Amino acid sequence: MFGVSDLLSLVISAFIILPAVVFLRETGYLIVSGIFGVKNPRLTIGTGPRIIKFGIVDIRKYYHLYSWFSYDALKWKNNFAYICIYAGPIFMNLALALTLNALLANGTIQESVKFWDRFVFYALYYVLFDIVPMKTFNGRPNNGLIIYELLRYGKRIDYNQEPFIPSTTDVEKQYEEEMERIEEIREQEKENTSVQENEKIEQQKEQEKEELKEQEEQEKKEVIEQRQKGN
Repeated sequence: MFGVSDLLSLVISAFIILPAVVFLRETGYLIVSGIFGVKNPRLTIGTGPRIIKFGIVDIRKYYHLYSWFSYDALKWKNNFAYICIYAGPIFMNLALALTLNALLANGTIQESVKFWDRFVFYALYYVLFDIVPMKTFNGRPNNGLIIYELLRYGKRIDYNQEPFIPSTTDVEKQYEEEMERIEEIREQEKENTSVQENEKIEQQKEQEKEELKEQEEQEKKEVIEQRQKGN
């Protein structure tokens, strides 16, 4: 039966373990690409508006699973370099999983064993997801399929035009455009709110005028009635 302890485990897995595994996976790209002279690398954590950017790390407002690596160019461009870069996340998570598993097996890690067991599980899950050649959403190849195509054909043959690893310059440009679009929407909402408030004020003024006019007419009627009674 799914109980409170299971719910707690689910929350920990979703908000701590999975994001950490994904981030470490992306660092695999960074480490290996650095060997081949990567230019303008960046690790982006989360989505939405930027909270802070320091060095190559870009932290966004909405923290969860979505972290990614981007770069502009490599100093040494060849199939071997690209194969190594695409294999980077696989080796990173595999090394992490094997190291943690060895520490658990020999008793070095004795506290929070379930936590680290789940960490190993999700690290190996991503290894499996990356290493088995397959196409993912929108027909995009995974790391394993790209490595297979580069080894067998010497190039990508999946016909997907989207770059597997985005350009940092393009990512920054898209971010600035998105922030400008959001700012325009906010300004438009402010203008609409201001117009609505002005219309509401005008309606209130008109209503007050009508009420004042009705009150004056009522007073005139009362005066006329009093005069008629006096006569």
